Amino acid sequence: MAGGSGIIHYLQTSDAITHGVAYVLLAMSIASWCFLIVKSWVLVRAKRQGARAVARFWQAATLAEGVAALKRADRERVFAPLAEAALHAAEVDIPGALLARVERNERVLRALRQALNASQRRLEFGQVLLASVGSTAPFVGLLGTVWGIYHALGSIAASGQAQIENVAGPVGEALIMTAFGLVVAIPAVLAYNVLGRLVRQLSEELDGFAHDLHAYVCAPAGQPQAPLRGQQAAAQQAR
Repeated sequence: MAGGSGIIHYLQTSDAITHGVAYVLLAMSIASWCFLIVKSWVLVRAKRQGARAVARFWQAATLAEGVAALKRADRERVFAPLAEAALHAAEVDIPGALLARVERNERVLRALRQALNASQRRLEFGQVLLASVGSTAPFVGLLGTVWGIYHALGSIAASGQAQIENVAGPVGEALIMTAFGLVVAIPAVLAYNVLGRLVRQLSEELDGFAHDLHAYVCAPAGQPQAPLRGQQAAAQQAR
């Protein structure tokens, strides 16, 4: 396809608007692939470390030791903020402070809710980018195609050579931009679905961990602690 046709010829003979569309698609592709690689690494590590980290937490003798063990094992800082929030809320004892007047159960629940929301926002960070690229890239490519066809037909009309062989080449080359848009959009959509599934799984594990933490921290003093759902599951996964 060298010389009078092909991708290189189309880009060389196109105008600034077509070049701008091509650069936008290139930027969208680079951004989505960079985010895909980094986010995949973070989510896979978080899922692999999560079971071991939670198991080490429940194997600790005290809540403080469990938090320390969890922080060492949870390098992606997904589960550790919840345990830290529960520990801090349980130890709050400032005479006269407004927070100290709140019942222990509500205080711990409030702290866990805030930590859970923060961890979920961290897991979901960047998903909007993939969704935006996947939904808009085809239309950006279509814009380049429409403009390329308009530009090609205008040039053909000005030259007075409207034979089919003179029309098919430029119009076919303009369709390249639609193909570029699809090439950018398809990986972004697939990544959004796959990473979204990992995010939902981690969110469910976080929700269960927060529930177990709340039940453990707010249990009446001196009451025997039955193994919680998170403790049993973590112990089984750690074996």
